[in-house]
Amino acid sequence: MDAIELLKHDHRMVEQLFRDYRGAASARQRRAVVETVIRELSKHAAIEELMVYPLARKVLADGQQEIEEHLAEHMGMKRTLLALDQLPAAGRHSETYPDGHRGGEGDEQIFEQTDRLMAELQREVEEHVAEEEGLMLPKLRAALDQQTLDELARELKKAKRTAPSRPHPRAPDQPPALAMAAPVAGVYDRLRDRLQGRPTT
Repeated sequence: MDAIELLKHDHRMVEQLFRDYRGAASARQRRAVVETVIRELSKHAAIEELMVYPLARKVLADGQQEIEEHLAEHMGMKRTLLALDQLPAAGRHSETYPDGHRGGEGDEQIFEQTDRLMAELQREVEEHVAEEEGLMLPKLRAALDQQTLDELARELKKAKRTAPSRPHPRAPDQPPALAMAAPVAGVYDRLRDRLQGRPTT
């Protein structure tokens, strides 16, 4: 799997997570999907910003402008992810069933906010993916040889293991500052994830 295929694989995984969210049978399942979406999109954005976008800036004729647009889209998604991450979890014993019955005092507002934010995030992701897969990734494939794409895939996989697992909209989104901030944020995020019992990859 080369770098382009790896990025597209991430896109397909997130699309599946949105379907999983809509199909979840309980509040606990929905929250688990939300946490997985937060983690996967945060990691994906970090590795794109650290490794893919700087390369695209250099090798694509219109790379500077195109990457600025992608970074702006990332910022919008990070803000939505942060809002999702900051929502309190529904009550431990509350459940949401497919028929719409919801339990747990005060949880209705949390469910509505989560649904709204997930729908907003899905729209943002769909637009971003369409632009990346329709424009940037084909141009990147044409500009790079297969060996470079294979090497980039190996580096992306390594970087993803230590990338931040939560959104950081105030953090730098371009090297060299990103190269220093991302590992620190990644360590902090993994510690928070462990303390809060969140799933990890």
